[in-house]
Amino acid sequence: MTEQGKINREGARPASLFERADSAFGLGPLGTGPTLPPVPPIPEPLRRPAAPQPQATPAPLTATPPVQAQARAEPQPQPQPQPQPEAVRAVAFCGPDASIDRDHLRRGGLIVPEDPVSGLLEEFRIVKRELLADARSGDTPLARRILVCSPHPGEGKTYCAINLAIALAAERDLEVLLVDADVVKPDVTRHLGIEAGQRGLMDALADPSVAPESLVIRTDIPGLFVLPAGTANTLDAEYLASAHTGEVLDRLTEGAPNRILIFDTPPALAASPAAELAGHVGQALLVVRADETGRAALEDAQQLLSACGDIKLLLNATRYSPSGRRFGSYGARGK
Repeated sequence: MTEQGKINREGARPASLFERADSAFGLGPLGTGPTLPPVPPIPEPLRRPAAPQPQATPAPLTATPPVQAQARAEPQPQPQPQPQPEAVRAVAFCGPDASIDRDHLRRGGLIVPEDPVSGLLEEFRIVKRELLADARSGDTPLARRILVCSPHPGEGKTYCAINLAIALAAERDLEVLLVDADVVKPDVTRHLGIEAGQRGLMDALADPSVAPESLVIRTDIPGLFVLPAGTANTLDAEYLASAHTGEVLDRLTEGAPNRILIFDTPPALAASPAAELAGHVGQALLVVRADETGRAALEDAQQLLSACGDIKLLLNATRYSPSGRRFGSYGARGK
């Protein structure tokens, strides 16, 4: 017979099937039951990555109207583009044309561009290299203005000025304007074989309405231009000392960094134009004649040209030098 439990007659709830099973086999929390061996942990590489948990989407926020309007940030001014400076166009010389007689140059002992290279040309090539080096390294356009002068007449300053201008015009990237500033004795046009009596520098200084570029003669020597002395009058020195002189010279060099001006002036100890023009140039070439120009005259001329900060000496008509190198054999033919 199977074991029978007592019937609870006092109204107690009979034990359920689960409770009797727990009592018999000890599977519930009250039983001890058998202990199972622990399950070894799964190696790391064999584990499956955990499934990503869905992110909760935040509820949209409802903007709350501000109680008081906030001050708006002031707009920052935008930088205005700087206007680019326009390139200044070079003032073109638009005066009359003139042909220079090469035979006239040869008879005067001057450089002829088409002739073979001579000792005379080589000498002036040496001179022009030093002048060009200072002209190109100068901080202002004044360095491209060169005054040629001498203490006394007859020392060859016009002869040197013309030869220097012709030698400089041979440079491929230069324009050379030879200005006859010797109003007392204008000889540049005569040495070049150009018809005299034309208007020039003094006409532009006396009349502000005259455009100086319209008086410049265009020669058939490439790169060489000539501005005659013009009409002489009793106020030549006063015109040269006026502020208009600077305006005229600036007009002749405006927008043309490759333009060189050569001024042939009267002797420094004989007339005042050289001293007046010295303040408008960056280089001065003082021509002195060997065995004739005295030291005192040289010092006096240098003092009169002191407005120019760069004065160079050119020894003319030398027959020998301590080094044995000849220089200035052209001097006997000078002015």
